[in-house]
Amino acid sequence: MNDKKDNMHKTPLQPIEEIAAGIGIEEGDLEKYGPYKAKIASRRSGKPTGGIGKVIMVTAMSPTPSGEGKTLTSIGLADSLRRLGRKTVVALREPSLGPVFGLKGGATGGGKAQVAPHEEINLHFTGDIHAVSAAHNLLAAMVDNRLHFDGPAGFLDCRRVTWKRVMDMDDRVLREIVVGIGGPLRGIARETGVDITAASEVMAILGLSDDLMDLKQRLGAIAIGYSAERKLVFARDIQAHGAMTALLKEAIKPNLVQTLEGTPAFIHGGPFANIAHGTNTVISTRMALGLADFVVTETGFGSDLGAEKFFDIVVRTGHIPPPAACVLVATIRALKYHGGIKLDSLGEENSEAVEKGFPNLQKHMDNLRAFGVPFVVALNRFASDTESEIDKFRKLCRREGVRAAVSDVFASGSVGGEELAQEILQAIEVEENRFQFLYPEEMPLLQKIETVAKKIYGADAIAMEGKTRRKILQYQKRGFGHFPVCIAKTQYSLSADPESLGRPKGFTLIVTDASLSSGAGFVVIYCGDIMTMPGLPKHPAAERIDITPHGEITGLS
Repeated sequence: MNDKKDNMHKTPLQPIEEIAAGIGIEEGDLEKYGPYKAKIASRRSGKPTGGIGKVIMVTAMSPTPSGEGKTLTSIGLADSLRRLGRKTVVALREPSLGPVFGLKGGATGGGKAQVAPHEEINLHFTGDIHAVSAAHNLLAAMVDNRLHFDGPAGFLDCRRVTWKRVMDMDDRVLREIVVGIGGPLRGIARETGVDITAASEVMAILGLSDDLMDLKQRLGAIAIGYSAERKLVFARDIQAHGAMTALLKEAIKPNLVQTLEGTPAFIHGGPFANIAHGTNTVISTRMALGLADFVVTETGFGSDLGAEKFFDIVVRTGHIPPPAACVLVATIRALKYHGGIKLDSLGEENSEAVEKGFPNLQKHMDNLRAFGVPFVVALNRFASDTESEIDKFRKLCRREGVRAAVSDVFASGSVGGEELAQEILQAIEVEENRFQFLYPEEMPLLQKIETVAKKIYGADAIAMEGKTRRKILQYQKRGFGHFPVCIAKTQYSLSADPESLGRPKGFTLIVTDASLSSGAGFVVIYCGDIMTMPGLPKHPAAERIDITPHGEITGLS
């Protein structure tokens, strides 16, 4: 594949004022961060007063460890729709520094389908993620301050504090820590930990808030622990939410950049797709819907994680409409991976393995059908794909009776995405959209978990220890039973076992723990080994990143 940097340096960018003007945003509404990126003033953040565009949501089959190109496909599709004369905006999450320096590398697309300025978006951007870290850690500091002055058995029980700290970096040694050791001047000694900022409930709240005051209310509703009487204690009880909101006053404003082909791009928010809902902010998507005919947005991981949460958590807020259509990204390499081929052999031609891995893609098709939304399967083409393998993919999709298109936006930009764009437009125009939630709001939490496990993952049953069941039942009893569930599990399998590839059947989903995200408005259900603080791989991407004497950043994928 081509190097991202080469395309970036060959493609002149338009001043951000021109990008904004193309969708009706005046220069006076821009808060510029240099010539190519800007925040949109808060006065533009209200609900659309005119017409409203259509959402196209991009999801994927179960990925390989390197991912299957949802961001790339989203950017390329937006460019292709604009090429066909449709006023289009792409709306994506902000990259986290943890994956940028860790296993994944950058998250701005690739080849000729990228958002720019590439280095700046991947590194710090407009400071939103740092603001989330600061707001989260302010609450943590105020929690420990309250413990220090009230004592271990005061208003907040030091043994039952649930609020940790965060940082935007992969650092496994911080997963479990002890704070407050060294005497009374250093506070009360207790066990806690550090999560990555993308896993912070504050990040999830930023992603789901309707406006600044909704943000403040949600921050105040964060549960930080329990009193000695086992009553929930919230951020508002220690008067933390006002100052937290002040730290996020600028971060709540959407960020505007552009693709290499000049398509407007809103990049805002970055919650994980395991511990949270894994989409960009509703405020940026809603703003984009008031400015464009189509808004292409991406959800994290496969349909079993990001798409399900987009439907059952994000759309359920009522802030944005259900998608007019979805794109289900597949790759030949992922099909072969789920067909039993090892990672180091995925570049070798093997049409038989493509067919063997197809049941995984079929299950993701079934998942989208369960929500009643039209969809198109997009094959994100890699240079190693052979015509025989692509023909096999098309034949299998025809047999399944679904729309399918080959997307070659990496190599060819918007020209390479025209087939996909045409199929999406046809799906929206011709097919009936019968969107429905997977479960009703009033369904009990345990039943919601079972519904997702059986209908989306293909499990036969769920199982959990008594203490986990009691915790979930306590959430129900305390008045949170109407919340949707946000199931955290591996992205590499439809089950909770990352080694169980393809389309596993006859398995039981093991629920290991649960936590309450009362400000975000959902209950997190943990299945298997889920890390909210990743670790760096043996050879992290950071080893390849450098800077020249002229200030040029190199090695940022």
